[in-house]
Parts: sequence; structure tokens; C-alpha cells
Amino acid sequence: MATTKGAATSARLVESMLELIQRNGYAGTGLNTVTEHAGAPKGSLYFHFPEGKEALGEKAVELAAARFGSLVGDSVLEGAAPGQVVRGVLDVLAGILTDSDFQLGCPVSVVTLEMGAQSERLRFACANAFESWIAPVTDLLVARGRPESTARARATAVVSMVEGAVIVSRAQRSTEPLRFAADALALLLDQEAAS
Repeated sequence: MATTKGAATSARLVESMLELIQRNGYAGTGLNTVTEHAGAPKGSLYFHFPEGKEALGEKAVELAAARFGSLVGDSVLEGAAPGQVVRGVLDVLAGILTDSDFQLGCPVSVVTLEMGAQSERLRFACANAFESWIAPVTDLLVARGRPESTARARATAVVSMVEGAVIVSRAQRSTEPLRFAADALALLLDQEAAS
């Protein structure tokens, strides 16, 4: 039972770190705030994450990567056309933005921008997160007949455009940039898949 309770506490800490990074950024998220938000004793933070904030931030980035990766992966598994996959993902992101009153953004881009030059551990976690999103899009495009190198280039552009659209949407407090990105990406990907 202690392991289950410990695992639950660790998961709450990671979940809180993720949400707080989305709202406040990595630098703006203190460990006291994380433990308070998670409803966990401060000692549990150092028990589960003895290496401190970077270790907790790394786990939060991994959680964000897994969640977004599942969203992309599930769409790919359903056999959707590339444009449909992108539209579905951007619809979900638009919902997250509007439901949070444009307060929640992509924690991976936040951590990359704030800490990528200062922490190799966090930069590496972010690079892995982006790769975990690029890979299934690459696989989808390869399955639709694109050569591997072309598919990877397009998948990288897709993830880059989605990240940029999220940032612009937050700044403008509008989902319009996400809709425009969805339109452009669907057009590009579906035309390529048809050719």
C-alpha cells in the first residue's frame, strides 16, 4: 500500500509541476508552490525527486510528451488522413487554450525557451518530447507513400508550426492562429498524400 501511496504522491507532484509550468513557466514555478498545489508534504518532494527541480521538470516534460504523443498516436491508429490527424490535434489544443482562458500553453516549448541553454538535462528531455511527436507523424506520412526523408522533414515542420500556432494563439487570445495552421497543414499534407 505504501508504494501505491508513494506513486500517487509522485504522480501528483509531476502533474502539479506540469500544470504550473503551463501557467507560470519553469522559472516562475517554485517547489513550495508545487508541493502546495499537489497537496503533498514538502519532504515528499525531496523523497521522490532528490535531484530537485530539474528532475521534477524533466518528469513533467515527459508527461506532456506522453499525453500529446497519445493524442497524435491515437489519431494515426484510427487510419485518419494526415490532414484529419492535424486538424484533430489542433482542435484539442484549441479546446485546452479556450478552456483555460488562454492560460495553459505547451510546457515543452516553455521549458525549451527558458532552460534549453542552461540545463542539458531539460534540453534533452524537450528534444525527446519533440521527437516523440515527430516520429508518429513521420510514420503516418511514410505509410501514405512519402519517402522517409521527406516524411521526416514534413513531420518536423508540422510540429514546429503547431508549436508556433499555440504561442501566437496565446498571445492573441484567439484560436484563429491554430485554425489557420490546421488549414495550411491539412492542405499541404493531403495534397502530398494524394500525389
